[in-house]
Amino acid sequence: MAINGVLRPGHAQLRALNLEEDVKFYRDVLGLVEMGRDSYGRVYFKAWDERDHHSLVLRQADRAGIDLFAFKVDSLATLDKLEKDLNAYGVATNRIPAGEMLNTGERVSFEIPNGHMIELFAEKKDVGNGLGYSNPAPWNKQAETGIAPTRMDHALLGGIDLDGARDIFVNVLGFYLTEDVIAEDGKTQIAVWLSCSNKTHDIAFVRAPENGKLHHVSYWIETWEKVLRAADIMSMNDVPVDIGPTRHGITRGATIYAFDRSGNRFETFAGGYISYPDMHPLTWPIQHLPEGLDYAQRKLHESFLTVFS
Repeated sequence: MAINGVLRPGHAQLRALNLEEDVKFYRDVLGLVEMGRDSYGRVYFKAWDERDHHSLVLRQADRAGIDLFAFKVDSLATLDKLEKDLNAYGVATNRIPAGEMLNTGERVSFEIPNGHMIELFAEKKDVGNGLGYSNPAPWNKQAETGIAPTRMDHALLGGIDLDGARDIFVNVLGFYLTEDVIAEDGKTQIAVWLSCSNKTHDIAFVRAPENGKLHHVSYWIETWEKVLRAADIMSMNDVPVDIGPTRHGITRGATIYAFDRSGNRFETFAGGYISYPDMHPLTWPIQHLPEGLDYAQRKLHESFLTVFS
């Protein structure tokens, strides 16, 4: 059962400038499993250890970026309740019928104040991880394909109205604040990390000059050694790396940031601490953002602060 009904991130839908090039990238380099295509031309992927049908959807477009980010909730009753709660909070919602997205039930869609489309759903086909549900092996051949993350972990989204986005997630959806970056005035939040689970974060928001921007979608891998292996694979496949391998002060995660073939940033992420809703949030004054971002070099990377898709 979820802490507050929202279980975890469910899927991200990204825009690709050359769909087939990005299909090859996510399948062969990142190592996701291609799960199918639909009549709209969308391509579906999952990480090898995920059991739901997909966690990433790609579509052809003339500009990169993110269409939507979705969360799975624990039941249809919770889906109905959260829609009512959103409406009572003044957030307009739209019901998307079951089957519009492959092997996915009815979805509740809404726009948050920083211009991002968020979806909630309760049902998606359980396809397993190829190991079965009785006497399973610890991994399979797919776990050796490319970087091979075990799951899609979180997203960092950029927009003007961070406060409005944060308030919906905290006051309506039941997320809690784990960490934030505070401006020189000592009170304005520049970035926030929010969790619906016991992870360091399931979604994060940063103030940006434009709404609806993607900073990155993150994929979780198991160890620091596998982060280093991911760096080798990126170099062997001419993947543009933004930062890393290094360690964050914020969340304590080991990380590499890089770009897919369309310029959408992604992260390979390991570690982080266990978090609970009763824990006091961790605050990073803006002057300590360099070590929050890159603890090893204590360095601000300009591209990390300015490049969105």
